[in-house]
Amino acid sequence: MKTLLAPAACAVSFVLSCAFGADLRVPMDHATIQAAIDAASLGDRVVVAPGIYQEHLTLKAGVTLKSAGDDSPGKLGLRRAEETIIDGGHKGEAPGVAMAEGSVIDGFTVRNVGRYDETLWEKHWEERGENQEDIGGFRAPGIGVDGVSCQITHCLVHHNGHTGIAVRGAKETQTHALVTHNLAFRNMGGGIGIMGGASGIIRKNRCFENFHAGIGHSDQAIPLVIENECYQNIRAGIGVSEGSSPVVRLNHCYRNRRAGIGIRTGAKTRPVIEGNHCHHNGMAGIGTKEEAEPIIRNNRCENNESAGIGVQLAARPLIVDNQCMDNGQAGIGMRAGCEGIIWKNHCAGNQLVAIGLPEEARAIIAENHLSRAGGMPPLVAIRGGSEAIVARNTLNGGGVAGLLLEGQAILVGNKIKGANDKFGQGLWLWKGSKAVGQANQIEGFQQPIKVSDGASFIEGDR
Repeated sequence: MKTLLAPAACAVSFVLSCAFGADLRVPMDHATIQAAIDAASLGDRVVVAPGIYQEHLTLKAGVTLKSAGDDSPGKLGLRRAEETIIDGGHKGEAPGVAMAEGSVIDGFTVRNVGRYDETLWEKHWEERGENQEDIGGFRAPGIGVDGVSCQITHCLVHHNGHTGIAVRGAKETQTHALVTHNLAFRNMGGGIGIMGGASGIIRKNRCFENFHAGIGHSDQAIPLVIENECYQNIRAGIGVSEGSSPVVRLNHCYRNRRAGIGIRTGAKTRPVIEGNHCHHNGMAGIGTKEEAEPIIRNNRCENNESAGIGVQLAARPLIVDNQCMDNGQAGIGMRAGCEGIIWKNHCAGNQLVAIGLPEEARAIIAENHLSRAGGMPPLVAIRGGSEAIVARNTLNGGGVAGLLLEGQAILVGNKIKGANDKFGQGLWLWKGSKAVGQANQIEGFQQPIKVSDGASFIEGDR
C-alpha cells in the first residue's frame, strides 16, 4: 500500500507547491532579478517592478518570472511589458533569458542581447535577403529555450544580435514550448525560431522587421504555428526548412521581402500549410522548392509580386482549394522538374497565367476555376516539355489561348470559354506537342483548336 501511495503523494506535493508558491519581489525583496530567481523554489513567482535591469537571466524549474501590474495595453504590447526591461548590454555569449523546465516568463521587454546592426539590416533589406548566409541556429537569442518545456507570453523581444525567441529540442528529451502573444521585431536573426525537433504551440505572436524570417523552422521542428502576424521581414514571413513538418495555420503574412511562407530543403520537409492569408509579399505568396513535399490547402494568396503559389527545384506539393488572386505573375506556377497535384483551386485576375508549367514539370491539374478579364497570356500554359493531366477545369477569359501546350497532355472534360470570339485559340498545340482530348467544351475564341505543324492532337471520343 505504501508503494502505491508514494507517487500520488509526490503529485499532490507538486500541485500544492505550484498553487501556493511564494512571491519574491524585485527590487523590494531582492536587488536583482537573478538573485530573486536563485532564491526561488518550485512554484514560486518572481514579480518584477518596472525599470531597466541590465542582466542575463537563467530561470529555475517551475519558477514564474512576471512583470508587476495588470494587463493594460501600451503602445505595442502590454504596458507592464514595455516598462519592465531586461537589457543585455550588447553582450551576446548567452541568451538574455534562458528558460528552464516548467518555467514561465510573462510580460517583459528583452533587448540588446548581442549586437544589433542597423546598417547591415538596411543593406540586406535592399537586397531582399539574397546574400544572407548562415540562416538559423540557436546562438545567443533574446529568450532561449534549450531542451525544456516552458511558456513565453506577452514579451517584447527586439534589437537583439540573433533570434528573438529561439526554441531548440534535445535528444531523448521532449521540448514543448508555448509561445503566445509576443512581439519579436528588429532582431538580427528570425523573430521566433524553432529547431532541433522541438514541438509546441506558436500562437498569436507578431513578428516583423526581423533580419531572417518572422517565424523560422529548421532541423525537424514540428510545432503548431497558428494565428500569427508576420510582416516586413527581410526573408519570409514564415520559413520552413531542413526536414521540419509544422502545421502552419491561419497566419497573416504580408509585405515580407521574400515569400509570405517559404518552404525548402529536402523531401523530409513536409509541412501542412492551411488557411493562411499571404498578400503583397516581394516574391510568392507561398513558395516551395528544393524537393520539399508540403500540403498547401485553403490559403488565400493575392497581390504578391510574383506567383500566388510558386513551386521550383523538384518540389512535390499537393495544392488544393486555394484562392490565388491578382498576383503579379502566375496564380500557380510550377517549374524546374517539379511534380504535384493542383486541385480545386480558384485563380482569378493574375497578370500572367492562372496556372503555368513552364519547364519540365509534371502535374495533375483538376477541377480548378481559372479566369482573367483581359491580357494576352493564356490561362493555362504547359511549356518546356512539361507533362500534365488536365481534367474538369473551368477556364474563362484568356488572351492568345485558353490553354497553350508545348509538351504532352491528356485533356478531359474541360470547359474553356474565351472573352472574344474574334481573337485567340481555345486550345493551341505548339510544334512537338502531343495531346489526347475527350469531352472538352471550347467556345468564344477565333479558333477552338489550333494544331501547329509537328504537333498532334487526338480526340478520344471520336
